Amino acid sequence: MNNTNKTAAKLAGVVVVMAGLSFAAVPFYDWFCRVTGFGGTTLVATEAPSEILDQTIQIRFDASTEVGMPWEFKPMQRTMTVRIGENALAFYEAYNPTDRVVGGTASYNVTPDAAGGFFSKIACFCFTEQVLQPGERVEMPVSFFVDPEIVKDREGKFVKEITLSYTFYETALPEEQAALKAADDGIVN
Repeated sequence: MNNTNKTAAKLAGVVVVMAGLSFAAVPFYDWFCRVTGFGGTTLVATEAPSEILDQTIQIRFDASTEVGMPWEFKPMQRTMTVRIGENALAFYEAYNPTDRVVGGTASYNVTPDAAGGFFSKIACFCFTEQVLQPGERVEMPVSFFVDPEIVKDREGKFVKEITLSYTFYETALPEEQAALKAADDGIVN
């Protein structure tokens, strides 16, 4: 093998490795954010901590939809004051004003970013796809707490207000729903 072929083989190897790393970057970044709370990504917990502080924190709720998502989506309360460590329950409302079945998935984050690693959800509508029938209106709960460790964190201890924000995106209907819709539309496979 001459030098030109060796160089070409090495460059092809570099291209393959770089392509592989580019595909791995998105899931790795997603995992990193979920584990560390980086970028305002919230954490998931199975239960609230046993320690509840007397100190409170203001939680603001925000809602939006992706361009083209036909749902109306809003928080049922704009703010809530919770004790740090306390399990709290908030509700969002979604409405499908269309004459068709629409599926959606919510992405979420919190601001400021310093709060992401201390804001944990126990249960949330955002964990699964939501499907609304034509004209259907639903209340969707989110159970959460702010970890007491926030008061010991060098940045977190200055956080007095956290905004929990959701954006709903339209998604393809699950197979069962799509089959029902096709049957309703008179489409046979």
